[in-house]
Amino acid sequence: MRTRVHVVFYSMYGHIHAMAEKVAAGARSVPETEVILSQVPELVPDAILEKSGARAARARFSHIPVAVVDDLRKDDAIIFGTPTRFGNMCAQMKNFLDQTGGLWAQGALIGKVASVFVGTATQHGGQETTALTFYPPLLHQGMIIVGVPYSEARLTTLDEITGGAPYGAGTLSGSDGSRQPSANELAIAEFQGRHVAEITRALTLGRQSA
Repeated sequence: MRTRVHVVFYSMYGHIHAMAEKVAAGARSVPETEVILSQVPELVPDAILEKSGARAARARFSHIPVAVVDDLRKDDAIIFGTPTRFGNMCAQMKNFLDQTGGLWAQGALIGKVASVFVGTATQHGGQETTALTFYPPLLHQGMIIVGVPYSEARLTTLDEITGGAPYGAGTLSGSDGSRQPSANELAIAEFQGRHVAEITRALTLGRQSA
């Protein structure tokens, strides 16, 4: 039996997309794991995206399909990626989650594994608060939360300023968006994807044999 891990993200300038690709790569490294990558719908008007330069940036990953809420019922694990907006998830991701009420009413996500990774402009711009405020909706859905344990030694590095916490991988973009995810941040993201997939695989096999 194959397990299905779904990486659902929103990225405006590509930082979270880069992290999502590494999360997906980590999940794919686990045998018998199918990985789906999708992005939540955009809410910002085209004129604003064009003016901010985000439209050109988003064109680089426009081939990634738009997430469909009802497809989440097919997943064994869902790993969400979001940039921070004032210490919380972005509006695009919140809008997507707000559409999962029907799944909640049916208990369709109960027992599925969930995890979160984030991005902020600055070192103290909400790496932890964004992950922590993301988890309550997932707990309301009955999902099983998985973070990044300290067996991932890159969480403890003091050699550089870096994103990442026990609550999930993270990246820093800089106030002008010029900083790209570092090797350390990408490695933590890949670890997270693999860790979530391994736990999901174990749960799936355990339920199959029960």
